[in-house]
Amino acid sequence: MSLLSHLAYDILTILGPTATGKTQLAVQLADNLGGEIISADSRQVYRGMDIGTGKDLGEYNSNGNSIPYHLIDIVNPTDEYNVAKFQKDFQRVSTDIRERGNLPILCGGTGFYIKAVLMDFQIPKAEPNKHLRERLESWSLNDLVSKLESISPGASENTPTDTKRRVIRAIEIELGNADCGLRIADSRSPIPDPRSPILDLRNCLVLGIDYPRKVIRERITARLHDRLEKGMIEEVELLLKNGVTHAKMDSFGLEYRYINQYLLGELSRDVMVEKLNTAIHRFAKKQMTFFRNMEKNGIKIHWIPEGDFEIALGVISKG
Repeated sequence: MSLLSHLAYDILTILGPTATGKTQLAVQLADNLGGEIISADSRQVYRGMDIGTGKDLGEYNSNGNSIPYHLIDIVNPTDEYNVAKFQKDFQRVSTDIRERGNLPILCGGTGFYIKAVLMDFQIPKAEPNKHLRERLESWSLNDLVSKLESISPGASENTPTDTKRRVIRAIEIELGNADCGLRIADSRSPIPDPRSPILDLRNCLVLGIDYPRKVIRERITARLHDRLEKGMIEEVELLLKNGVTHAKMDSFGLEYRYINQYLLGELSRDVMVEKLNTAIHRFAKKQMTFFRNMEKNGIKIHWIPEGDFEIALGVISKG
C-alpha cells in the first residue's frame, strides 16, 4: 500500500478496553502510514499522572522512528479538563496534522471523548453550580446515577458514570438553571443527538482491539502488579505533596481513588490491591458496553483480533 493512500481517511481511530495494547498498534500504524497519535484518554492529559494512566511514552517509537503524540501532559492535575475542551483541542490538533500531510490517529479508551469527536456532540454550556455540587457530593455514586436517570432517562448510557464528579456534572448539565432542590428545569439542555453530523471528517475508520475476556482479565492483573512495582503508590504520594487534594485524587477514579484511600488509612495494602483489581475488571467491561452502544448509534467498528498489525493494515488497505 502506498504511504499516501492513508490520505483517503480524515482520521483513523483505535479504541478498546484497558490493557489491550492500543498504543502499541497505533504506533505501528503511525510508523507505517505517516501518522501522528492523538490521545483519547481523559486522565493522560494531566501532568504527573504517568504510571497510573499508563502513558508509557517510551512506546512512541517504532523502528528507530519517534512517533509524534498529542494531548498528553497538557494540563496540571489541579486544573479542570472535560469533553468540551477535548473537542476543541482535538479539532485544533487534528487540523494541524492534516495540514502537514499526515494522518491523525485517535487512540484511547475514553469512549465518551471518542464518541463526542466522531459524532460531533454539541456539549451544553451549563455553568458550574457550586451549591448543587456541594449538596450532591455526599450522595453515593449509585444514587447519583439514579438521579441522572430520573432527570433524563437513558442519559447514563451516553455519560461516563465511573466517578461521582462526572455524574454530578451530567446532572448539572441536565438541570440547566434548576436550583439545588433538584427541580427539573422547564427547558433542559439538549442531549447530544446521536445523528448529529461528524465534524468535517468525511471518511473515518474505526478499529477496535478485541481479546477474549479471560485474556483481558489476566492482562489487567499482571499490569496492575507491574505498575505497583514501578512506583504507582509513590506517584500518588507525590501528587498529593504537590497540591492535589484527596477529594480531587478520589475524583480521578480507579488507581488514584484506591491508592488515595490506602494512603488515608482507609484500606490495607492487600485490600486496596484486591479492590482496585476488581474495579479495573469492571471498568473494562463497562468500556466494552460503551463501545457496543457506539455501534448501535451507527459507528462502524472493525474489530481486530488481539490488535494484530497485519489484520489492521489489511482493513485499512481495503478503504
